[in-house]
Amino acid sequence: MGAWKNILNQLKDLADITNHIDTGDAALRIKNNIWFRGPNVWILAFSIVVASVGLNVNSTAVIIGAMLISPLMGPIVGAGFALGTQDMPLLKQAGWNLLVMVIISLLASSLFFLISPLRLVNPTELLARTSPTIYDVLIALFGGLAGIFETSRKDRGTVLSGVAIATALMPPLCTAGYGLAHLDWHFFLGAMYLFTINGVFIALATYAVVKFLRFPQAQYLDEKKAKRQRAFITVIVIAVMVPSVLTAIGLIQENNYERKVLSFIDENRAVGQHYIYDHKVDSHRKVEIFITGDPLTDTERDNFLASAERHGIPKESITFNEHSLSAKPKEDDVQTLVQGLFEQSVLELAKKEERIRELEAQIRDLKGDTTAAVPAAPAPEEPEL
Repeated sequence: MGAWKNILNQLKDLADITNHIDTGDAALRIKNNIWFRGPNVWILAFSIVVASVGLNVNSTAVIIGAMLISPLMGPIVGAGFALGTQDMPLLKQAGWNLLVMVIISLLASSLFFLISPLRLVNPTELLARTSPTIYDVLIALFGGLAGIFETSRKDRGTVLSGVAIATALMPPLCTAGYGLAHLDWHFFLGAMYLFTINGVFIALATYAVVKFLRFPQAQYLDEKKAKRQRAFITVIVIAVMVPSVLTAIGLIQENNYERKVLSFIDENRAVGQHYIYDHKVDSHRKVEIFITGDPLTDTERDNFLASAERHGIPKESITFNEHSLSAKPKEDDVQTLVQGLFEQSVLELAKKEERIRELEAQIRDLKGDTTAAVPAAPAPEEPEL
């Protein structure tokens, strides 16, 4: 019992942050970083262009470099701080500066994509910023927690640079600018949704830490006005938290459904004379399966649907898009079909190589057993003289 108590005390001392936090200095720096004037405007515009170049050429390294020099975190952290300290004037300032920041970012990225002569066939880095997942929520939440703890401690290091990279606020704004430049509302709305999710959860993480570390609350001369403003801030916090929690739950459910679909696809990728080379899941959880080979019989179709239901996918949500080998496929599907067949060939080749290695190991084992089972030949007897 005493040993467990000593271990708990050591863990408590290890995690104690009392002597490492300076809330007064942190509050001052957070307020100073809210303002978006002068050099910050130009730094943001330049970093947005750098990030847009990285997205345009699918270069992750360039995107990371742009995030390191971007001052995007200031107004968002300031908004969370203002909510936590119930400072209504500061919340207004943070909201105004955040709006200016977003407008400048959209203008800079839109202008770049309008004049850029490069058009990628497969803009993967851009597409990756149009579909938020639960991982984006977790990254924004825990990245925001790390950021506000780093801001609050006395001895600051390089954590904020890592937070700027991890939370990835800049790429969604650049992607939204791409959508505006090309009037592609799928890119614009998806990217702005991702940016909103990141910003909201960073602000909520800041709010939680400000409450946890007991930052000094804002003081008002008029007590009646203070009560009204604090009540208004409480309503804002609830209005932000409830949709955020519902969004997180929805993304978790969507992610789990995607996993079920992938499990079903992997199990039935190549069955008989059929091969599933692609699939799509829409926002209503309708699954379209692209399959090639011989036409599906009623029995084979029923078997596919039964397998889908075993994986938790309603059979009513599945549609088959068949491409018979005897028929000419659509032009849009040729590339996907070839890629799917190539992946299947690689998979089958890997399985055969693994089987060959297993057989070679069995042969070596059999040779060893045979050598041990055969007795050694007796030594020849010497002739009698």
